[in-house]
Amino acid sequence: MLIFANYFGCIMQRKQFFEAFDAVIQTPKRFVVVSHVNPDGDAIGSSLAFAQFLKKMGHQAEVMVSNDFPEFLAWMPGACNVHIYDKAPEACDELLKSAEVLAILDFNHVSRSGLVQNTIKELNINKILIDHHRDTDFDQFLCALSDTNVSSTSELVAELILHYGERYLDESIATNLLVGIITDTGSFAHSVYHPEIFSICAKLVDKSVSYNQIHRLIYDTFSEDRLRLLGYSISNKMEVLDEYATAIIFLSKEELAKFNYQVGDTEGVVNFPLSMKKIRMSVLVTERQGVIRFSFRSKGSFSVHELANKYFNGGGHTNAAGGTLTCSLEAALEKLHQVLPEYKDLLNQMD
Repeated sequence: MLIFANYFGCIMQRKQFFEAFDAVIQTPKRFVVVSHVNPDGDAIGSSLAFAQFLKKMGHQAEVMVSNDFPEFLAWMPGACNVHIYDKAPEACDELLKSAEVLAILDFNHVSRSGLVQNTIKELNINKILIDHHRDTDFDQFLCALSDTNVSSTSELVAELILHYGERYLDESIATNLLVGIITDTGSFAHSVYHPEIFSICAKLVDKSVSYNQIHRLIYDTFSEDRLRLLGYSISNKMEVLDEYATAIIFLSKEELAKFNYQVGDTEGVVNFPLSMKKIRMSVLVTERQGVIRFSFRSKGSFSVHELANKYFNGGGHTNAAGGTLTCSLEAALEKLHQVLPEYKDLLNQMD
């Protein structure tokens, strides 16, 4: 068994997880794998890989998300078979109701399941959690593999599969897991908590399609509109607050529409201000789907999770978090400016 944390509680959690998971997979079952609303590379990559692994173990497994994922992930092996709830809600409800086991990947708050949450709440079946975020509001799991000291849920799924042997890795599974790890670490720029992740990735690269091809398909498939939106965001909509070592990019729904916004077009925009030496926190604020969405990124030990959790109905990780508010874009920006003084000292303690 691969165990990366060196503290007793994490070791015991893994031992208990595999004991319970072994019992679940003894006989063929119908699994539905669900991930969070607005799915990203880790959500899709970990879910597809886990479902493909279950099928290799002799089970039925379907992947479901609340809404569509970015077009630049559509090439991933098996992505064409993902069930999108908001496109076929009745069929998805039936699929959920026929499931024997629900696998919840890459989120641990039921509200993050989006449109799927009402059906999930009603399901009286065994539930499995695999996730790397803090806290949870689910009532109970049959077994849970949850560790905030890993890069991604895809890393945890890779650990699970390697526990059963490298023979279960194939090109599709390895490729999907690499996408999840690459995207959740910003190509290994952050969230790398231990060197063993590179050992895992070496095994995945050995089985996957070309690493160069994976990277190109993720990052070199911009549309002209998406690239122009990026340029506009930095040139026209970036506010630099030297006093707080913070940069804020904000985009209204009209501005997104001007650039023919598609799901995923703002992916990665929040990272660019962090390339400035003087910036410790970067925030992207967008007006979409009736709510204001926040994407927070930071350098070093400054916790955007704490800020997002306290003031913006969100959370995530130390250096990457999200949040939402139901208000106008102007009110959201005003609130963000109001809370920054509380964090001034921490933001200016560069480490």
